[in-house]
Amino acid sequence: MIRSYLLFVFLLTLSMPSWAQFGFEQQDNSENPSSWEASVVKKSDSIFTVIISASIDESWHLPSQIELKEDENGPIPTEFNFEFDTDRLEKIGSTREPEGITKFDEIFKTDLTYFENEVTFEQDVKVKAKEATLDLEILFMICNDEMCLPQDQQRFSFTVEASKLMLTETKAIEVKSKDKSLTEALKLDLKGESEFKMNSEEDQDSNFTIFLLGFVGGLIALLTPCVFPMIPLTVSFFTKGARTKKLGLINAIMYGAFIFLIYLLLSLPFHLIDSVNPEILNSISTNPVLNVVFFVIFLVFAFSFFGYYEITLPNSWSSKLDQKATSVGGIIGIFFMALTLALVSFSCTGPILGSLLGGSLTADGGATMLTFGMGGFGLALALPFALFALFPNWLNSLPKSGGWLNTVKVVLGFLELGLAFKFLSNADLVEHWGILKREVFLGIWILIGLAMVLYLFGKIRFPHDSPLQKLSKGRLIVGVLTLAFVVYLIPGLTNSSHANLKLLSGFPPPLFYSLYEKETDGPLGLKAYKDFDEGLKAAKAENKPILLDFTGWACVNCRKMEEQVWSVPEVFKIIQDDYILISLYVDDKAKLSEDERFNFERKNGSVKKIRTIGDKWATFQTLNFRNNSQPYYVLLSDDLDVLNETIAYEPSYRAYLSWLETGLENYNNKKDRTD
Repeated sequence: MIRSYLLFVFLLTLSMPSWAQFGFEQQDNSENPSSWEASVVKKSDSIFTVIISASIDESWHLPSQIELKEDENGPIPTEFNFEFDTDRLEKIGSTREPEGITKFDEIFKTDLTYFENEVTFEQDVKVKAKEATLDLEILFMICNDEMCLPQDQQRFSFTVEASKLMLTETKAIEVKSKDKSLTEALKLDLKGESEFKMNSEEDQDSNFTIFLLGFVGGLIALLTPCVFPMIPLTVSFFTKGARTKKLGLINAIMYGAFIFLIYLLLSLPFHLIDSVNPEILNSISTNPVLNVVFFVIFLVFAFSFFGYYEITLPNSWSSKLDQKATSVGGIIGIFFMALTLALVSFSCTGPILGSLLGGSLTADGGATMLTFGMGGFGLALALPFALFALFPNWLNSLPKSGGWLNTVKVVLGFLELGLAFKFLSNADLVEHWGILKREVFLGIWILIGLAMVLYLFGKIRFPHDSPLQKLSKGRLIVGVLTLAFVVYLIPGLTNSSHANLKLLSGFPPPLFYSLYEKETDGPLGLKAYKDFDEGLKAAKAENKPILLDFTGWACVNCRKMEEQVWSVPEVFKIIQDDYILISLYVDDKAKLSEDERFNFERKNGSVKKIRTIGDKWATFQTLNFRNNSQPYYVLLSDDLDVLNETIAYEPSYRAYLSWLETGLENYNNKKDRTD
């Protein structure tokens, strides 16, 4: 029992640094291998045909409009969206397309229909008024034999004048001279790039971390009332119910292997999303709406663990699978038994899986990180069935089911409650609501921790708790450890040097997002320019090199770098004294002023709206450094010479200090040669 409680503490401490923000080299959409044209042909006095033509580069193809079946995977079909006043215009039928090429796709393992070289689509429109407007948005993706580019869009506008439909000369999103000048202003004339490595690799340690966290989550799930009692029953069924001992052993191991496989398969749909549009998963961590949704979901999970209700899947699902397992038998039957366990245990494993899903996706680690997490979870859940089958005598050492299983669920509920506020904090940071300043966030965690201590000491009870007759050693140990954690949090409420809780770096809001008035709004009190041009002017004026910091409000690894690496005196001093720090927040949802907003035109004619500060700096990073990960650090001279290789997350302060010193040395050498 003590071991089971220690797992909770391990999960809590392990989860603190694990939700890191990582990125990957972004596909440059500016070279999308397709172009679009539109025209109008008159069919009768009131009916016109809109003709849309696409030209596709060699070796690329455009998916058809044909929707895929529920059990099929593939690229997102091409979509034509017409917007108009139904009192003035009427769309006749659906958008027509020619017969395409239908072939079996080796990647998606299904028949796909697509077009190569050139294709023309047609849509009939009936005009019912003398004047009207018609907007067309085309959503499409271009694929080759290895990959699909992120979904793109093309827009056209049409007008009706004197009952005649015609194509408007300008696009729905017009790119003016102002837009072009602001686009050009984003581009840097970098020098010396070829001398240094432009780092675009994501930290592979994150995958191991999420695997380990998933494994611990699986161990936790084993100790819940939905799973723990199933272990001896299932193992006994296989070992005693089989015709031979060897066959029973094989079946039990196969059962465990299928459990692992099922949880691994749960992550596959996210790989499809990631392959057709990498930006989807890469931008989730900065999406305030999604983070608020996760906050609500985690609250629901928490109160489910507290015992106020249960989250279950429909009973009919598990009943049908159970019948299938019984009737089919053999290997397939064992698979359905494993699937049945996954469904019937959902009320306990669902919230843990939800935490894993939310943590992986909002960590910006993409589908690969989620697969590692699911793999770890499935492996931990599957191991006991195989191990106890190999060593059946171990079953005698298992503790008996009892009230401690419900205690496990309630403690999990407190952990879910604490994690929920992390997602709300992400939304608060990127939107600048000011609701969860650092001290408020830590205060909520302190209250949750104290409530957990009171529960473990028997002062608080939940619906399914039996009266506590005696305080067990397990409750006492975990209660004391939780109380120690609460005491550790308390200095974080102060405006002192002790407020930097390094063990939690990246989890609470940054130190400068505080209720206390700070001298600067830069990390650790450093002077940080939030605009590149302003920082460049300061670098020229002070004859200092630039530390360009691509960061994010919701970026956990950014906070870890600031609070664990930058806070080291030697690193802090060199940044403060020898560099101009420019911190650009790529997830900042603050609106740009009207004068600063513009439409960024790609080379293929499609347009990206730059409306927020984050839009601007994310595009700036991708355009100049072909990378969209955070943190991402670049050393530049005031003449835009690259001074060292670019780096991302670097937890070793010695390595980071050496990187800064090398950049400073290269800057001084360049200055000496110039002088």
